[in-house]
Amino acid sequence: MTESKTPRVISGANIGQVDATKMPRYGGLSTFALLPQLIEVTSADIAIVGIPFDSGVSYRPGARFGPAHVREASRLLRPFNPATGTSPFASQQVVDAGDFAANPFNIEEAITTIEKDHRDLSNKVDKILTIGGDHTITLPILRSLHAKHGQISVIHFDAHLDTWDSYFGADYTHGTTFRRASEEGLLDPEGCMHIGIRGPLYSAKDLVDDKAIGFQIFSSIEFQDLGVAEAIKKMLARVGDRPTYISIDIDVLDPAHAPGTGTPEAGGLTSRELLAVIRATEGLHVVGADIVEVAPAYDHAQITGIAAAHVMYELVCALTPKNS
Repeated sequence: MTESKTPRVISGANIGQVDATKMPRYGGLSTFALLPQLIEVTSADIAIVGIPFDSGVSYRPGARFGPAHVREASRLLRPFNPATGTSPFASQQVVDAGDFAANPFNIEEAITTIEKDHRDLSNKVDKILTIGGDHTITLPILRSLHAKHGQISVIHFDAHLDTWDSYFGADYTHGTTFRRASEEGLLDPEGCMHIGIRGPLYSAKDLVDDKAIGFQIFSSIEFQDLGVAEAIKKMLARVGDRPTYISIDIDVLDPAHAPGTGTPEAGGLTSRELLAVIRATEGLHVVGADIVEVAPAYDHAQITGIAAAHVMYELVCALTPKNS
């Protein structure tokens, strides 16, 4: 079967998902949400791209298989979201742009390649949403976006700070991403925030260094004590109307909701809580987003993949024009 014969739903001027009445959702090519590939359309508003790279991990590997796993888990996503009242694939052209090829044996070369590929894709689409891969990939994406938008606020959902200086003498790892981004002047120090931080640290100095970089923390314990509404209130107040990047490490979720990740920590958010906060980013000046650290070798019954797919879907919906 060729792509030109793939049965798809046409919504207005946009090409949507595979028509599930003509091709079962478990059949055909596994693009994200069974959406068209970039090469199938003449133009696109949002592109979902995979970066199968995990050479920057410090514990369990396997996030290089994350993009394929999340795509497979996204097959059941449907075109109307009753929680937001939006039809995200009807009012804008959303596509799967495939994967960036990053050298797994040379981290610095991979970072350079990801930045270049992200800039090239940015010339073709308005917004890019990325499936990792480990958290190292966020640094080159921020470099690419900084060239267009200047300093960027980051809403960072994670169990970990990812503002450490180095690991085994290596400057570029999944735990140093936001330290490097700060040093390079990519971040708006008045508009960055961590949500869901928890677990043991190397020392109290980690928190001091993180604050000096400019991150405000809404921890997992605060989330438990104060609730979703307060997390949303703090988030919106922190970023305001600044250009904002949303970076979601799937380990922000409790291992009960996302076992398939490299550095799990007990006491995390539920998937319902995370989805609620993502929905509240509607209306922010979001310039891009990613979801990273899905490691399918540790997943069970697609629990983590399904959670990540739904998070990505809510990100698309948050970028959907109102009344759509």
